[in-house]
Amino acid sequence: MAKPVTIQDVKTILTAPNGIRLVVVKVLTSEPGLYGLGCATFTQRAYAVATAIEKYLKPFAIGRDVDRIEDFYQAAYVSSYWRSGPVLNNALSGLDEALWDIKAKRAGMPVYQLLGGKCREAVPVYVHASGQDAHEVAERARAFMEQGFRYIRCQVGIPGLSTYGSRGGKPIAALNPQQTRTWEPTAYVKAIPKLFEHLRLALGEDVELLHDVHERIPPIQGVWLAKALEDYRLFFLEDLFAPEDIGYFEMVRQQCATPLAMGELFVNPAEYVPLIQRRLIDFIRVHISDIGGFSMARKLAAFCEFMGVRTAWHGPGDVSPIGHAANMHLDLAVPNFGIQELALFAEETRAVFPGCPEVREGCMWPNDLPGWGVDVDERLAAQYPFPEDPLNGAWPEVRRLDGTVIRP
Repeated sequence: MAKPVTIQDVKTILTAPNGIRLVVVKVLTSEPGLYGLGCATFTQRAYAVATAIEKYLKPFAIGRDVDRIEDFYQAAYVSSYWRSGPVLNNALSGLDEALWDIKAKRAGMPVYQLLGGKCREAVPVYVHASGQDAHEVAERARAFMEQGFRYIRCQVGIPGLSTYGSRGGKPIAALNPQQTRTWEPTAYVKAIPKLFEHLRLALGEDVELLHDVHERIPPIQGVWLAKALEDYRLFFLEDLFAPEDIGYFEMVRQQCATPLAMGELFVNPAEYVPLIQRRLIDFIRVHISDIGGFSMARKLAAFCEFMGVRTAWHGPGDVSPIGHAANMHLDLAVPNFGIQELALFAEETRAVFPGCPEVREGCMWPNDLPGWGVDVDERLAAQYPFPEDPLNGAWPEVRRLDGTVIRP
């Protein structure tokens, strides 16, 4: 019997080539030159994830057989006793994804081949168009359409307010003495149906339009908004409610057919399994590293398939190119793929991560190299340290006009 290949070292790579904190794990093995990469990016708590990797998962992993991915996952998952938090899930994701990278490299094939091969040739993506008013949003969406993108998330500014996905207004010092971002839900809820009325007239019916509420409004206003947007045939309406308010999804289902996407903030199966099981959402939107990595995501995708729920993995700028590649490989292999979010890679990011998925014709295309097909230039990565920030990447506060903190 051949001697097993084992984990010899675990390195945590912190880099911000586009000003966004990324956490990448590199697992080195007993086979010379063989290593794997995984995404552990939790931008808002990057140093906490790095500590979890270096102080806890690294000593737990060294010496283990690289082929036993599921066994390692299960053992690491319960090793902290308390589990399913975003810090530990991201740390586990980094090693889990690196082990999948290693297994595929040893097999000499892309990761998607280990899942049964392609269900499609490339992965359609959606991109983000925002503006200060509906006309500006339409112009930016049209520019993306001219580049071949057919799915576009549209966000608009609300005068005087700091709106998710668009440039914001100024705080009112007398009512918001903390001078943080200012937000009020009612003006936003009134504006969004008007935005999509304009976009449908300006852009026509051939483009798929999406919108992200980002959990910022009271649940009952969310129910109203989903009904008000039904006539504009969105591809999906995202994060209509906060995770704490998911009981309202049943109310929406009873009143309209607006497609719903949810899951960006989920970290525990107890949060998403009931929504999927009861068919209360149409798209699952989890951040793959936040639920524990590729091993958990492939199981989640299979569960969703039987419930008629499609995948739409979280894929903004605070997912590393390794994480985007993991999204893409799973997208290629699952029959219930829906759409993939993508933040277009900056040149600095492409240089640090050679092999970034190619984006053309509105899709991500694999390069068919073994593993994820993406590497990391550690020397160049070191030239992009985390930016100086007294909060180390934490989300800035968002408050109502009277100073009340709201969800971001």
